[in-house]
Amino acid sequence: MLGSVALTLLALALSGLLALFGVGVPAALAHGLFAIGILPLIFAAMLHFVPVLTRSGEPAAFLRRWPLFAQMTGLTVVLALQGWLPDDVLYGAAAVDLILAGILLRWIIGRARAALGAPHPGWRWYGGALAMLMLGLLAILGMRLWPAYWLQWRLAHLHFNTLGLVGLAALGTLPVLLPTALGRPDPAAAPWLRRALWPALLAVFVLALGAAGYWPLSLLAAATLFGLMLSLARHWQRTFTCSTLVRDGAAVSLAGALLGWAGCLLAGALHAAQLLPARPTLAAWIAAGLLPLVSGALSQLLPVWRWPGRRLPAHALMRAQLVAGGQGRTLLFLTGGLAFLVDATTLGALFCGAGLLRFAISLLQALRISRSTR
Repeated sequence: MLGSVALTLLALALSGLLALFGVGVPAALAHGLFAIGILPLIFAAMLHFVPVLTRSGEPAAFLRRWPLFAQMTGLTVVLALQGWLPDDVLYGAAAVDLILAGILLRWIIGRARAALGAPHPGWRWYGGALAMLMLGLLAILGMRLWPAYWLQWRLAHLHFNTLGLVGLAALGTLPVLLPTALGRPDPAAAPWLRRALWPALLAVFVLALGAAGYWPLSLLAAATLFGLMLSLARHWQRTFTCSTLVRDGAAVSLAGALLGWAGCLLAGALHAAQLLPARPTLAAWIAAGLLPLVSGALSQLLPVWRWPGRRLPAHALMRAQLVAGGQGRTLLFLTGGLAFLVDATTLGALFCGAGLLRFAISLLQALRISRSTR
């Protein structure tokens, strides 16, 4: 698991640096970020949380390799988009990822059915996220079969992946992970997840179709998602208070990610109305949405992934090192996203680079902590 996390962080940093200096094909860099970085991390989070949500045992050894398999497939996609492998490799890689996602979805459903008692509703969000990923992968095959509609397939692919896979997985995780980071229970998390699931699924589906064919439709769906995010943010404010959220480095990153996602939905609406270009909107989504989400989630999960099992003093020490400076990192990422939106690309990259560098230093210091603290 730690190897996959290391490759994820490397993909994030390398894709950003190459994009800043104009090296590489933009599509290859974007897929390096997503297919090598984000997708495997989401697989890893699902493998971690589903046994918890369904009160079942650890996944089998071969399933624990799913993040690595996804990263290897993602590497072939990047090489093909860069022009170093034949184009047909793209469609083969999409088929492989489709199989990986299908097997993982079947495993999740099987765990939910075999759960002792009613499983936590969070598992359904992971199932929905994987279903959206599969639709996004089918859109790639649609590009090959119906090339006359290549642009429409591409837009559907983009939105099924960003708001479908990543968005639903994030919204399904945040109500569980943030209270865990604060060490405080949230009895309202499960009811919120249960109520919000179908509106979120339908909104993402309609938004992707609207982006590909009729943009006013996508605005209505984006408004639904924005409303769901706003309701979650208001619930956190009432339950935990803003001062409590800000004090913890992991919690503030997760809350900042929700704020960044909501802001990027508004930016996406401006893009749909042709008032804002696509590239700054996507860059802002990466900076203000993805980066705080990844850094906050890893701050909470990495100690557990490194030493599975009973809680050790080393867990607390490693977490303390990872969350240190979380407030500053989150501010840098959100500021970087805002800079991208106003087309200050270099400034945005500097803010994000500073945030990533700060997290990398914390990570290296945390990894020096040994299991034994004697």
